[in-house]
Amino acid sequence: MSLKDLNALSCPLSSEQLKALEQALGDLSPLQQAWVSGYLYAKNASGQIAPTTAATSSAHVTILYASQTGNAKAVAEQLFEKAQQQNVPVQLQNVADYKPKSLKKEQFLVMVASTNGEGEPPDDAMEFHEFLVSKKAPKVPELRYAILSLGDSSYEHFCKCGVDFDERLSALGATALLARVDCDLDYEQPASQWQQELLEILKAQASELVAEQPVALTSPSVASTKYDRAHPAVATVLTNQKITGRNSLKDIRHLEFDLEGVGLTYQSGDALGVWFENDAVLVDELLAVLSLDGEQTVVVDEQSATLKTALIQSYELTQTPPGFVEFWADRSGADELLQLKAQKPLLREYAATHQIIDVVSAYPAQVPADELLAALRRLTPRMYSIASSQSDVEDEVHLCVAVVSFEQGQALRFGGCSGFLSRLGEGQNVKIFVEPNQNFKLPQDDSTPVIMIGPGTGIAPFRAFLQERDAKGASGDNWLFFGNPHFTEDFLYQSEIQGYVKSGLLSRIDLAFSRDQADKIYVQDRLRERSKDVYDWLANRGAHLYVCGDATRMAKDVEQTLLSIASEQGQMSQQEAKDWLKSLRRDKRYQKDVY
Repeated sequence: MSLKDLNALSCPLSSEQLKALEQALGDLSPLQQAWVSGYLYAKNASGQIAPTTAATSSAHVTILYASQTGNAKAVAEQLFEKAQQQNVPVQLQNVADYKPKSLKKEQFLVMVASTNGEGEPPDDAMEFHEFLVSKKAPKVPELRYAILSLGDSSYEHFCKCGVDFDERLSALGATALLARVDCDLDYEQPASQWQQELLEILKAQASELVAEQPVALTSPSVASTKYDRAHPAVATVLTNQKITGRNSLKDIRHLEFDLEGVGLTYQSGDALGVWFENDAVLVDELLAVLSLDGEQTVVVDEQSATLKTALIQSYELTQTPPGFVEFWADRSGADELLQLKAQKPLLREYAATHQIIDVVSAYPAQVPADELLAALRRLTPRMYSIASSQSDVEDEVHLCVAVVSFEQGQALRFGGCSGFLSRLGEGQNVKIFVEPNQNFKLPQDDSTPVIMIGPGTGIAPFRAFLQERDAKGASGDNWLFFGNPHFTEDFLYQSEIQGYVKSGLLSRIDLAFSRDQADKIYVQDRLRERSKDVYDWLANRGAHLYVCGDATRMAKDVEQTLLSIASEQGQMSQQEAKDWLKSLRRDKRYQKDVY
């Protein structure tokens, strides 16, 4: 029906209002006009305006992100913004805020999901994941969905969270809009391609995609900074100091970067992303082994560069993905590598303990430069828990970094970024950005007690927490569990921590120096010794508990200890203890920053 036809009926609008309406609608696409129709229908609570057919059968696209460190969230926000620009009606939500039972009402669902640790869903996605794999999950034959998975191919259960979501939605009758894409650490290009293909598919569904309540669309919570992974800030090194003793087996560095005039802001609990360069000495060694000319020209991201520059700035050389070992097995024909291809656990173990230079040196082969670069993973930034509070240090940001090093045959190998940071001198520049971590934050109520468990460099975010609690004059009690091999060599930030004990900011501290006695003692042992008080703080005083550090052993052992404490002190069954710990996690009272 045209506006003229509408005017011929008993219309409550004046001719001037109809003219204005016609002018407004004239600049809108059919999809936008349908959006307006749905908006007016939703806005009119009395329902006096009859909805159009498009509005009554309309649907929006729900984008959910399951993110641990922020990468999946960032990709989801990119998709949200692109969809808005292309007039695709979307809603964006953290999966933690999504009601699982709403699934049966959805027509279009997009999930961007990272995988945490050994195939686990991110903390925010645990409840949704549990619901989806349970018998409570509804059949959803009308649902169309798309999934992008982020992960690390070095782990056995690569992208498992996204795989689980995909398999379960399919089993529940949903139809995939396009095939799931599993991304490795260098996810930018495949994620961008997936976004483009998905949006083309969604735009083809324009007749069904009309936002019913556009006023309810969720805006992405993008940090108020101009810097991100793709656009890092440049900061100057103020301090690069070794903070372990002369006889320590560890080289742990305290680094300070100057942010004056940079405009980079962060919160305690956030991570700092560091873009690094490979050691030129390592690159020269690699070029020599492969008999390649470092001055030859190659193309990286449509830009010309010398091969040496490309290897220094753009490609991963110190972390070997299993895929490269498989590639080199085929190129070299080496029996040992070919056998590894058929034994995935051994393949992953080999890749984790050998850098690129070790693989190509042990099993010689000749490959052109372009084939080598195609087989290498793109260099990605490393993430470090920030070891300072901006409330205290203002225009600075601090890190606590363990320099990774190990012997490989007669050679000494270093970690890519930790080695790079160890070589930085005062006054040199480094490219950095902040990765917000909403899953590792102090309680909003400053009177809430907190328990912090952080051995080794896991102390980093708790130094930030203590600085912030001190700067704010927080009244809540603070309890720190810290451990390392030796008291005299490895007590990180000892004078600061002792100062906090003396001032009363640290209400309690338990130390576990594992090699200072015949029997090794770890933080989980100290936790077990303090079972009664730990349970009292958590069950009766409403404390928040935080764990930072090694995910493979320490964090798992701490969790098992917490379950034992719940069973013993709370008189709980094994299942009740698991449910109790799950409730703490759901209430943001049990948070982990592990790696």
